[in-house]
Amino acid sequence: MLENWVVMPTCLPLVLRRCHACASERFRANGKFRVNAHHKLIDAWLLALCTVCGETTKLTVLERMNVRSVRPELLDRLHDNDPGLATELLQDPVVRRRNRIALDWDNAWRLDTGGSDHPDREVNDVLDVSVRFAARIPVRPVRLIAEGCGLSRAEVGRLITEGNLVSAIRLSGTLSGDFTFTLKR
Repeated sequence: MLENWVVMPTCLPLVLRRCHACASERFRANGKFRVNAHHKLIDAWLLALCTVCGETTKLTVLERMNVRSVRPELLDRLHDNDPGLATELLQDPVVRRRNRIALDWDNAWRLDTGGSDHPDREVNDVLDVSVRFAARIPVRPVRLIAEGCGLSRAEVGRLITEGNLVSAIRLSGTLSGDFTFTLKR
């Protein structure tokens, strides 16, 4: 029996960047944008607030671009402060590299197992699971499996060592892409 689990974002991740006012390293993006036009050129920034002092930082989205080269839908979304656009831009590696930021996804995602609980499973059951990521959220597979199956991380590690938990990908480290695994109990 194949089960489908989904790793879903619950809010925007924290932005890791040093605050020039208080030396904190965490900013919260609230999905607000600032757009500034200079004749035929346009700049756009995603605004983020320091979690300690409330200072605003601007994350560059567009810089000195010709207005005619920007898609009208993108301009509309910027002007409307589209939270979906904020999510897309924070996950864009080009935007993250240009602004020299990293993301902190702690407490910003949840695992949806489709409401399936496994305490009544028999000891000999085989569980095939497909894990899908709704966004590029870096998570340790061991943590996902432990949370989804109601096991401790140490127990998941033991199952991997014994060969009772197998996957085509390496289960150590961090993943942000879809994978499948089989658990033999």
